[in-house]
Amino acid sequence: MNFSRIYGLFLRHFFLITQSFPRILDLIYWPSIQITLWGFISNFFTAHSTYYNNTVGVILTCAILYDFLFRTSIGFNILFLEEIWSRNFTNLFIAPMRLSEIIASLVFTALIRTLIGLVPAILLTSPLFGISLLDLGIPLFFLFLSLYIFGITLGLFVSAGLLRFGPSFENIAWSTLFLLAPFGCIYYPIDILPEILQNIARALPLVYIFEEARSILVNQIVNYQNIAQAFYLNAIYLIIGISLFYYSFGQARIKGSLINVGE
Repeated sequence: MNFSRIYGLFLRHFFLITQSFPRILDLIYWPSIQITLWGFISNFFTAHSTYYNNTVGVILTCAILYDFLFRTSIGFNILFLEEIWSRNFTNLFIAPMRLSEIIASLVFTALIRTLIGLVPAILLTSPLFGISLLDLGIPLFFLFLSLYIFGITLGLFVSAGLLRFGPSFENIAWSTLFLLAPFGCIYYPIDILPEILQNIARALPLVYIFEEARSILVNQIVNYQNIAQAFYLNAIYLIIGISLFYYSFGQARIKGSLINVGE
């Protein structure tokens, strides 16, 4: 793996983002609006509910964690889609770029893209709502890391679909997390779901991540078993995602459809 090529592709996307004010504004605008909106909704719940002793903190923290996951996955997908939209994907291999180097560059750039949008939104929570993610303590790092891995994994699944089915698969890129959100138990405990849906939810790392976040904020209890289970499931899905991406790329080469990606 050639890190200079990875860095070069990273810089290509980094300059596209940082040299375009509309792109930066788009990255910052939506997370800030969403976090602010959930903050005011949480304030309303605080005044009309006794389920949580810290409603604003719990809901807003979960909203931030979910948005981090969403931005990571969508960021990876958009970076890959931009290569397709510009019909530049096949040109990358003239370098020549390896598939692993393309994935690595997208992984790192997706993180930068996510942080550009989410950090300003997180900074708003303290002066507006008196909430700090640091209340989660050391486990916060593991929760973010687990969400980041799962977001990248979803990005790999969608990118594999784009290679296999072409631009017609684009709509899935926007809807993947919305389809999984009900099973992720982001704003409510898993007990709310019907039993048959609970079995599906337990197969996702999201349940363990958000259950752990609520456990820390509500009960002040850290259960590293939840964190370990989330990483275990993430490892399985990540291996499947990478394998599927390579398989879809290979099939696209065999069928000769790779050259038509983006048309």
